[in-house]
Amino acid sequence: MNLLVTNDDGITSPALYLLRQELSDLGRVFIVAPDRDQSATSHSLTLYRPMRIDRPEPDVFAVDGTPTDCVLIAAHGLLDVPIDLVVSGVNRGPNMGDDVFYSGTVAAAIEGAMQGVPAIAVSLATASGARADFQYACQFTRRLVGSVLAKGLPKKSVLNVNVPHVRDDEIKGVRITRLGKRKYQDSLIERTDPRGRAYYWIGGDEPIWEKEEGTDFLAVDEGYVSVTPLHLDLTDDAMRANLAEWALRP
Repeated sequence: MNLLVTNDDGITSPALYLLRQELSDLGRVFIVAPDRDQSATSHSLTLYRPMRIDRPEPDVFAVDGTPTDCVLIAAHGLLDVPIDLVVSGVNRGPNMGDDVFYSGTVAAAIEGAMQGVPAIAVSLATASGARADFQYACQFTRRLVGSVLAKGLPKKSVLNVNVPHVRDDEIKGVRITRLGKRKYQDSLIERTDPRGRAYYWIGGDEPIWEKEEGTDFLAVDEGYVSVTPLHLDLTDDAMRANLAEWALRP
């Protein structure tokens, strides 16, 4: 097996190398990751400038690009073998609910599915500023990868995993979940630099999650590993049927 590990936290994240170690018994493990933090880059590609790729050690590549770039170029010539599975993570911080649309971690897994291989995104639900211990998340990912390799995934499907940041013996189990919802409190913050010019940050308070049964957020909040199956077909079939009754004219 040829396994690709990537992330959006960057090539220096210790989770990459812990995950490589956990997966090493399954086959050859490649790391292709951004050379710096690329959080919240979603599914963006680098199209308007050249990229540079460094190789700090065998089968490890640091890419001057986004997580999506990493998977795309790994599948189209960077590696000397075809990829059998993509694991994106383990991300520092959760990727739940609506945030999957912003996440570079989830986007990298989606790109893997678009390339026709099974893909998993894994995140550790750390609190802001907390020290992260990725060991359990990597061990769980190894077990999940084994199941995926044995059972397969539907085409263009991704498993989005969020692991509570608690002690191993405090993990209560695994729940199969749906995406939750959160109330965004983002705001545009204006500041002035020493030369009198305005600059801006996107900021705001911590998100407020809706505690709905069956959601990824509630599972993690209650101490369970959340596994959410995602599908790349975003077509709203119910709305298609509704629109067909509108008798739209050209």
